Amino acid sequence: MLTYETLKQKPKELLALTGLARREFDELLAAFALGLQAAEQATRPKTKKRRRAPGAGRKPKLRTVADKLLFVLVYTKTYPLQVVQGQLFEMSQSSANEWIHVLLPVLAEALDRLGVMPERDGANVARHERQQGEAPDLIVDGVERRRQRPKDPKIQAIHYSGKKKGHYDKNLIVVNTRSKRVSYLSPTLPGAVHDKALADHAHIHYPAEATLRSDRGFQG
Repeated sequence: MLTYETLKQKPKELLALTGLARREFDELLAAFALGLQAAEQATRPKTKKRRRAPGAGRKPKLRTVADKLLFVLVYTKTYPLQVVQGQLFEMSQSSANEWIHVLLPVLAEALDRLGVMPERDGANVARHERQQGEAPDLIVDGVERRRQRPKDPKIQAIHYSGKKKGHYDKNLIVVNTRSKRVSYLSPTLPGAVHDKALADHAHIHYPAEATLRSDRGFQG
C-alpha cells in the first residue's frame, strides 16, 4: 500500500506519483489539513451523546492526513481507473470512489488557500496575472489526457485526436515560464478540437506588454 511515510524517503517516486517534491507536498499538507478539518466538522452529525468512543469501529485505510493528501494527488496526477486506485491503496473500488469525491473539494480549497489555483475565466487572466506580481512571460498550449473510448460512434468521433491516435479530452493552459505557475485552465473540450479553435473559444485577455509563447498550431 502506498503511504506518505514510505514515499517521503523516495523523492523520485514521490515526484513521479504526485507531481510534487517533498517540500511542496509538506507546504500543501498544512493547508489541506485545515480544509479537511473544516469538512469533517461540517459533516459530523450533531448528536448529544456518542454510542461509541472516538476511534472505535473499523479503521480506515487512509489513517493520516498525509495519506489522504497522497491518495488524492496520485489520482489527479496519474488519473487511473478507480479500481486501480483502490488496488494502490488496498481498498475496494467503491471506497476509492467515495474518497475521491470527499477529498477532491478539499484539495481544491487547499490550493486556493495557497493562491495557486489557476484562473478559469479567460477574460480575467490579465487581472489575475497583475495580482501575482511576476513578469508576464507566458506560454499557451493545449494539453490532452486520454479517456476511455466512448460507446457512441458520434461521441467517439469528437473525442478522437488524429495527432495522438486515440480518444482524448483537451484543455488549454497558460503557464508562467519563469515560476512554472499555471495561470489559466480552460474548460474541458473534446480531443478533436484544434488548439487554435480552443484558444478562440476561451477569449483570453492577456496582460499588456506580455511575452506570449506558442507553437505553430496557434497560427491562424
